[in-house]
Amino acid sequence: QVQLVESGGGLVQPGGSLRLSCAASGTRFIFKAMSWHRQAPGKERELVAGIIGDSITQYAESVKGRFSISRENAKNTAYLQMSSLKPEDTAVYYCRGVVGTSDFWGQGTQVTVSS
Repeated sequence: QVQLVESGGGLVQPGGSLRLSCAASGTRFIFKAMSWHRQAPGKERELVAGIIGDSITQYAESVKGRFSISRENAKNTAYLQMSSLKPEDTAVYYCRGVVGTSDFWGQGTQVTVSS
């Protein structure tokens, strides 16, 4: 059974940084693509950042220059480095992995940006 487990969320002050991790288990295959999404209260889930292969990345306009996505295939793990965090970045952050024609989601990790 494929599982994605996010970690690294928490409470941080505006301007601070956090690094989220997404570890995959239950599969021998490396995900073709991995991405981070977030959902704030009362809002729809949105794409934050994605990575295809090792180096093709895309970012939401709202996080460009502040967030960076990366992956470590040997560990089947993706990361989201978040800097210069703002209160509007507060949300539950979800990891998604695509392998073949299937996609998998983690349970999410809460990120709260507040003073």
